[in-house]
Amino acid sequence: MTEVVLGVAGGIAAYKACELLRRLKESGLNVTVVPTESALEFVGAPTWAALSGRPVATDVWTNVHEVPHVALGRQADLVVVAPATADLLARAAHGLANDLLTNTLLTARCPILFAPAMHTEMWDHPATRTNVATLRERGIVVLEPAVGRLTGKDTGKGRLPEPSEIADVAFSLLRRPTAEPDLTGRKVVVSAGGTREFLDPVRYLGNRSSGRQGYALAKTAAARGATVTLVAANTALPDPAGVDVVRVVSTNDLRDAVFAAATDADAVVMAAAPADFRPADYVGTKIKKTDDTSAPTVTLVQNPDILAGLVRSRTGAGPVIVGFAAETGDSTGTVLDHGRAKLARKGCDLLVVNDVSGGKAFESAENAAVILAADGSVTEFPHGPKEALADAIWDLVVPRLFH
Repeated sequence: MTEVVLGVAGGIAAYKACELLRRLKESGLNVTVVPTESALEFVGAPTWAALSGRPVATDVWTNVHEVPHVALGRQADLVVVAPATADLLARAAHGLANDLLTNTLLTARCPILFAPAMHTEMWDHPATRTNVATLRERGIVVLEPAVGRLTGKDTGKGRLPEPSEIADVAFSLLRRPTAEPDLTGRKVVVSAGGTREFLDPVRYLGNRSSGRQGYALAKTAAARGATVTLVAANTALPDPAGVDVVRVVSTNDLRDAVFAAATDADAVVMAAAPADFRPADYVGTKIKKTDDTSAPTVTLVQNPDILAGLVRSRTGAGPVIVGFAAETGDSTGTVLDHGRAKLARKGCDLLVVNDVSGGKAFESAENAAVILAADGSVTEFPHGPKEALADAIWDLVVPRLFH
């Protein structure tokens, strides 16, 4: 069985770790909770013991004959600390070992994930930023906190990401237990969802993209250590843990947001489905249905080609640019024929080709794809989870990153 250590530091967000623990347990993982003494001021040991089914200790003296301060780290397949306070990050960065959790962090040789939670001023303090940088340089994944309501009336960056999203990052790390966080220090931009082009205040032209593949790309990039900006068009999905989310509506909105985020990016993955066309005219009031059978005529104009524009604007060695092609075969060619033509036309480094005939891939947790590269290589990905396809895409991006 897979062994996970869940460390809990002494912040008000400790109560959210109960939900994270439940999700880890429901996924079939064995979980040992190691709280700090201050964490027990927020959630008591009986709660952790009842939810995990295992005894709880904070010091190295409990069951000392089992040498827990060494055994827990050695046996763990993953260590997750949520919430990770500024104090805990500082102690971990400086190698202190004054309780069971920090001892476990020093002995662990498995992936380690920190989900910070603190006030904005504490997160932004140079000491915290230096400690986070130190941990990341060691190959530890430290998520960016979420933006939202903090304690009292305060809002800002420092909120613990949602437990479901932290769990998704944990699962991603467990899928690649021996892999290094190979995107550490890299900035990536991912687009997701489908744009909307409004005819009037209530009607729009759109598509079936749910954004799931783009979100999977953002989540897996964060788990691999990247700083991630997700430009999301009309999605109903929760914000991925450790990811900055920019919400947009139209194709022009998407273009502006992607170009702004891509100025210093190492990689841009265009997984969104932007509308190719938009109405030439927007009517400011609802278009009324008349008594006769006539219908209004809608004149369309082309939207900007975001992917081709990114390629044209690229200077020097980067960024690596990945496009997506949702294709169906027709009388003029197969899905791959159309994909190869699009790759040549757009000029991107990689093109992920999806066969969407019959509605495949849309609004689904799974996908299949053929990834075409500008150098002529072809990578086939069989039907499987979109998170696994996302990792396969990053596996192809990483060796193409400029140094």
